[in-house]
Amino acid sequence: MNMRKTLSAIVLTACVVPAALSAPAQTPVKIGFIGELSGPQAVLGQDQYDGFMMLVERNGGKLGGVSVQVIKEDTQLKPELAVQLVKKLIDKERVSIVLGATFSNVMMAIHKPVTEAKVFLVGSLGGPSPIAGAQCSAYQFITSFQQDATAVAQAEYANQRGFKKVFMLGPNYQAGKDFLGGFRRAFKGEIVDEIYTAMNAIDFSAELTQVAAARPDAVFVFYPGAMGINFVRQYNQAGLMKTTPLLAVGAVDGSTLPALQHAALGAYNGAVWGPDLDNAANRRFVEDFERKYNRIPTQFAAQSYDAAQLIDSALAKVGGDVGNAEALRAALKAADFASVRGKFRFGNNQFPVQDYFIQQVALDANGRVNLKTVATSLKDFTDEHASKCPLK
Repeated sequence: MNMRKTLSAIVLTACVVPAALSAPAQTPVKIGFIGELSGPQAVLGQDQYDGFMMLVERNGGKLGGVSVQVIKEDTQLKPELAVQLVKKLIDKERVSIVLGATFSNVMMAIHKPVTEAKVFLVGSLGGPSPIAGAQCSAYQFITSFQQDATAVAQAEYANQRGFKKVFMLGPNYQAGKDFLGGFRRAFKGEIVDEIYTAMNAIDFSAELTQVAAARPDAVFVFYPGAMGINFVRQYNQAGLMKTTPLLAVGAVDGSTLPALQHAALGAYNGAVWGPDLDNAANRRFVEDFERKYNRIPTQFAAQSYDAAQLIDSALAKVGGDVGNAEALRAALKAADFASVRGKFRFGNNQFPVQDYFIQQVALDANGRVNLKTVATSLKDFTDEHASKCPLK
C-alpha cells in the first residue's frame, strides 16, 4: 500500500514539475531613457538618469512590482539624432515608455514621433510651451515644469522686491525664448534690454559691458550647464554680483554650483524643488542620493526620481499591463505617489500644478555651497498654456 502511494506521488510529481518549469517568466517592461550624456551638458542628463535609476535599483530592478529594462541613449544635444534614437527605441526595442528629454529643442523633435506612435513620453526636464498648449498629447506626462513658469516665479519675486528695471539674457533657442518671454509677461517694471546669445557661448564680456552701462535694478538670465557656469563666473569677475542682484534659471542650480562654488554666492535661483524642502519623501531622497552618489542632488535628479515614482505607481495600478493604454494613462494621470516636492498633481495638459520657490546660493550647515529656499513665489500654479490644451 505504501509502495502504491509512493509510486502515485512520483507520477504526480512528474506531471506537475515540468508544467511549473515551463511557465513563462514575466517579460520586463522596456523603458527608453533619452538625454544628454556627453559634452558640456552631460551633467544634466547624467543627473536625470541617476535620479531615475536610484529608485529602480532600490526596488531590485523593478517598478510597480514588475521587472523593468531601462535602455539608455545619448542624444548629444542633436535633435535629428534624438529622432533616430527614439524611432529605434520604439520600432526595434519595442519600449512602452520613453523617458527623459533634457533640452527643449530635443523634446520638441521627439514629441510627435513618440506620442503619435502611442508610446508614453515621461519628460523629466524639457518642458517647452507648445506641448503645454495646443500641441499637447494624451501620451505626454511631464514631471518637471513648463519652462516659462520658473521665469514667472522670478518675475513675481522681482515685483515683490520692488525692482523697476531688469536686463535679460539667454541663449537663442526655444527654451531661451520661453524663459525670457515668461519673465517679460509677468514683470511689472521695464525690460531695459533683452539679448539672445549663441548656443554654447562661452564669452559674455560684451554683453556684461552692456549690462553695466544700463545699470538695471537686477539681471534675469536663463543659461543652463556650461553656459551658466561661464556667465556667472564672468558676472562675478565683473563685480556685478555685489551691485546688481542676479535672478537666474539654470545658471546657479545644483548642476552648476559644484563648479561655481563661492563665485555664485548671493545669486537667486527659481525652482520647483530644493534640497532643504521639509517633507519625508524629500529627506529620504536627499539622504539616499548623497549616500549613493556622494554629491548633492540637483532638481534634475529630483524630477527624474519623481518620474520613477510616477511610473512605479502607475505600473502597480495596472499590474504591469502596459498593453492597456487607457488604464495606464489613467494610472499616470492619478500621480498617486509622494513627490519630493510635496504637493504634486497634473493639470489638464499633463504638466504639474505645483509651487515655485526662490532660492539663494548660500553656505549650508556643513559649509557647502548650496541652495537655500528664501521664498515661495507661486503657489499651486498652473502654467498659462494649459488653457490652449484640449485635453480634459
